Amino acid sequence: MRIAKWLWLLAILASPLARAQDNADELAKQLSNPVASLVSVPFQYNADFSIGPEDGVKHTLNIQPVIPHSLNEQWNLVTRVIVPVIQQDDVLGNSGSQFGLGDTTPTFFFSPKAPTAGGWILAAGPVFLLPTATDDRLGGEKWGIGPSVLALKQTHGGWTYGVLANHLWSVAGADDRADVSSTFLQPFLAKGLSGGRTISLNAESSYDWKSEHWNVPLNLGYSKVTRWGQQMVSLQGGVRWYPTAFGDGPDSGVRFTLTLLYPKH
Repeated sequence: MRIAKWLWLLAILASPLARAQDNADELAKQLSNPVASLVSVPFQYNADFSIGPEDGVKHTLNIQPVIPHSLNEQWNLVTRVIVPVIQQDDVLGNSGSQFGLGDTTPTFFFSPKAPTAGGWILAAGPVFLLPTATDDRLGGEKWGIGPSVLALKQTHGGWTYGVLANHLWSVAGADDRADVSSTFLQPFLAKGLSGGRTISLNAESSYDWKSEHWNVPLNLGYSKVTRWGQQMVSLQGGVRWYPTAFGDGPDSGVRFTLTLLYPKH
């Protein structure tokens, strides 16, 4: 009888931990879906090394708020914005240091709330290029627009796989700067583990149709969802490798991401 009481007490004490772990696992799954109904604010830091003939270094902090909005019973609008803060040294040869904002890229995904019969989550919408750079060496001084599409599938085994793609054409801006015609292609694969942990792999490939060059960083990352006080967060660390890069690099880098999470209650 005494053993039964202890087991009952242990079950009561353990139940909040089980619920917390289930919540972390669900948030980690939603983070693997770029159009999930989850408000999040990632702060993604990237460092890229060995750029140019002077082995320059580029540090980029991408501030990437994701804001979903329910349009009706069938559709969501998910707004994803990337605002880069850049500090770079000698990435353009012996060009010294630059610090400031880069160009901003907001994307507006229209996504059905329900997956397809085959379990695929689909989304599409416009992407824009805004010339917000505070230094002409940190941006292209061009306005741009184009289409963006997303297709992904999440399995009961914790796998997420899919592809995100967009294309940007410049439509206005400084006449003395190069026109933009660039395709971005990001295949991705993630495996959810217990305790809100995820291991992920993606290729953030881009092709410049003007220079006819690829830039392909491969990103391998490990993340965990946890709680800081009342705030749910995701912490990620990883490495970057460039099998193909435009010009003289970079050849490798690192990535660390802090994501603030605001789940619905």
